[in-house]
Amino acid sequence: MAIANLFTRSAAPAIVPAAPVYGSRPDYSSGAMADLYAWVDSIAELTQPDRVHWVDGSRSENEALLREQVEEGKLIKLNPEWRPGSYLARSHPSDVARTEARTFIASEREEDAGPTNNWAAPDEIRATITPLFEGSMRGRTMYVVPFSMGAVGGPLSHIGVQITDSAYAVTSIGIMTRVGTAVLDQIAEGKPWVKTVHSVGAPLEPGEKDVAWPCNDEKYIVHFPDTLEVWSYGSGYGGNAILAKKCFALRIASVIGRDEGWLAEHMLLIRVIDPAGKAYHVAAAFPSACGKTNLAMLRPTIPGWRVETLGDDIAWIRPGEDGRLWAINPEAGFFGVAPGTGESTNVTAVETLWGNTIFTNVALRPDGDVWWEGLTDDAPAELIDWEGNPWTPESGRLAAHPNSRFTVSAGQCPQIAPDWDAPEGVPLDAILFGGRRATNVPLVVEATDWTHGVFIGSNISSERTAAAEGTVGELRRDPFAMLPFCGYNMADYFSHWLKVGQALRFDRAPRIFQVNWFRKGSDGRFLWPGFGDNSRVIDWIIRRVDGSVDAVDSPIGRLPKVEDLNLDGIDVPAEDLEELFAVDPDLWLQEADLTEEFYATFDGRVPAPLQSELSALRYRLRQATQS
Repeated sequence: MAIANLFTRSAAPAIVPAAPVYGSRPDYSSGAMADLYAWVDSIAELTQPDRVHWVDGSRSENEALLREQVEEGKLIKLNPEWRPGSYLARSHPSDVARTEARTFIASEREEDAGPTNNWAAPDEIRATITPLFEGSMRGRTMYVVPFSMGAVGGPLSHIGVQITDSAYAVTSIGIMTRVGTAVLDQIAEGKPWVKTVHSVGAPLEPGEKDVAWPCNDEKYIVHFPDTLEVWSYGSGYGGNAILAKKCFALRIASVIGRDEGWLAEHMLLIRVIDPAGKAYHVAAAFPSACGKTNLAMLRPTIPGWRVETLGDDIAWIRPGEDGRLWAINPEAGFFGVAPGTGESTNVTAVETLWGNTIFTNVALRPDGDVWWEGLTDDAPAELIDWEGNPWTPESGRLAAHPNSRFTVSAGQCPQIAPDWDAPEGVPLDAILFGGRRATNVPLVVEATDWTHGVFIGSNISSERTAAAEGTVGELRRDPFAMLPFCGYNMADYFSHWLKVGQALRFDRAPRIFQVNWFRKGSDGRFLWPGFGDNSRVIDWIIRRVDGSVDAVDSPIGRLPKVEDLNLDGIDVPAEDLEELFAVDPDLWLQEADLTEEFYATFDGRVPAPLQSELSALRYRLRQATQS
């Protein structure tokens, strides 16, 4: 269907939009672009927008879209004296987070989705969502957003196109990815691309006034891994609307990586530089609330050490011809949780947010700046809360939503690596896995080899409740920090990690470690200071990579000698250090039983090498109980 026909769907005259149309369909003659044109036309015919705008990614276009959202009451322009080029959005109270319960993997076979995903039969779920999209963009503009994950044309990059009726999503995608006509050039040359479709599900009738945050109570996010598509309906928030993020960069990309022999991972990426100027590259996977952003922007407390940020959330990792793993951050921005981000916890993040930032669901100060819990030690005397209501410290409620966010370009980070977006990426020296464990798990433990490292990654967990008297608390499993984001059966994902390791040179594969900043003493007190002092653990990891320090064998892996930890300038009592590295064989045998229960949920699909690792762990623990 031709674009021009979008304005003449029925006998009724087309409604003239109040806002100008900023772009038109680019003119390409290649057959690959003909496929894109046909797809865009088919979505337009289904959703029936008033206007179609092909996004070119220009600064003037972005400024026009932001200005339009301010005029419509969808964004609040912040005081440029305090926060230049920045805006505040307030979502509907029903649309404040990822909708995991309404997120589906529509693979042809249910077993390919696995027990950790919500599965839907492709034909059945299409029959469910297609009627929802029928006419869903009436009265709105349909934006066509070509984007690249990673540098455009890079050897580790992939591209996609998002169709959306949300200008908020468009401006956010413009921060989080590389948007523009250069991506269309790639499509015209025949490079494969991923199709993503998003609608807030709030069509407007002629003359109907829009709301500040359009959305729908009915929500779906459906991934079709066999056809590399994502369809999202009803939500305008975060990863529900920015489909390049979790939907493409993890769920769909994990499937592409499985098929092509690489890894799409929920990992930060940093460069650690020692006092002699030697650089090392570290990727780390942490579930939420486990210090991931703080480590991505770490400021070491050890004199002479530096950390450069490469990425805070996602890493795409490929085996290189040199036998090493090479990684890129496929994103172009940070989409971070605001509460808890402050001068005392992550000054780098605070400095990144000086301007050109879209904030969502934080509080508004009387002077036109923003605030959230944790930004400063003391709250302002008065605010407008995230729902637009007056707030004071005596209000008895939070001023900012717990999942309030900031969206900002990675390039604004004061410690971003100069080559953070290099197309070829960086070679990995170490991979870290971590969770929030009050008991059992030492401050740091090194895997004995790649298979053991995969075993550790498959068992990452955090305690739901505070543990008491040395018992193992109820565990929330999040293997590889990928539980909500793996686009296929997670047991097969474990197998894929093992397979990737087989392609590496044994002396060039990154070393794998587990870290735990959150172990507590019997009095409930954290035993390790954390934050910038986590650099002392990184220091030991780097020296293990270099082979300059030995380790102590334990039933669960290799532990540091306490004297090899650089503790200059901090006071960690000897008894705390002993408890930080204590391995109780009886408690770890309980842990092994929990691992067996977890593996059993995959109906025998967990690869044999990991089952062997579990058996070997139990053997070593029983030996330890007898010694």
